[in-house]
Amino acid sequence: MIELRPFSSLGAADHGWLDARHHFSFAGYHDPARTNWGRLRVWNDDTIAPQSGFPPHPHRDMEIVTYVRKGAITHRDSLGNEGRTAAGDVQVMSAGSGIQHAEYNLEDEETTLFQIWILPDRPGGTPGWGAQPFPREDRAGRFITLASGIAGDEGALPIRANARVAGAMVKAGESVTYALTPDRHVYLVPATGRIRIGDVTAAARDGVAVTGVDSITLTALKDSEIVLVDTP
Repeated sequence: MIELRPFSSLGAADHGWLDARHHFSFAGYHDPARTNWGRLRVWNDDTIAPQSGFPPHPHRDMEIVTYVRKGAITHRDSLGNEGRTAAGDVQVMSAGSGIQHAEYNLEDEETTLFQIWILPDRPGGTPGWGAQPFPREDRAGRFITLASGIAGDEGALPIRANARVAGAMVKAGESVTYALTPDRHVYLVPATGRIRIGDVTAAARDGVAVTGVDSITLTALKDSEIVLVDTP
């Protein structure tokens, strides 16, 4: 199964300082057909105005992965962690038994990002936060793992779930293959560009939901930046 979820079909909420699109039910947007994809619970496509952001608020029992597409996001939390994550890089927060955090765009330009929530394997645990640079050139023509709780995934930010977040940069006319098993659920979004998977063509910021296959091969119709989540 390969299902296209066009950007135009996503849930939307414009808060002035925040223009959010929701691939799955979130806050005031509810679609019973789009509540999750495997253990993937949230994929938000956010545009945050300069010098604004999310004030302190709580989370628990969720693995929250932030992929910055443009600009930068500054994180502060109740554990005393603080850091700035710039375009192309990734931050992870394991909410565990509970944490308060704030995220601000302290830049003089819009920040755009994907925020991805994955259900942990077990509730509770000590909360934590981390960030890491992932140069886009290292992803040229291949997927590299950005965050993972799967044994053997080296060099990625750790998450507490049997899941993987991966990224690739694919030039027009080139193809990359991602191997999985039919019981896994993959959800991927071209941050930029345009891709084809089988008979499905996805433009920038469209979602593609995949399950029941042994692998997927995507071909870039334009230079494309791909983000992918793989969960049970």
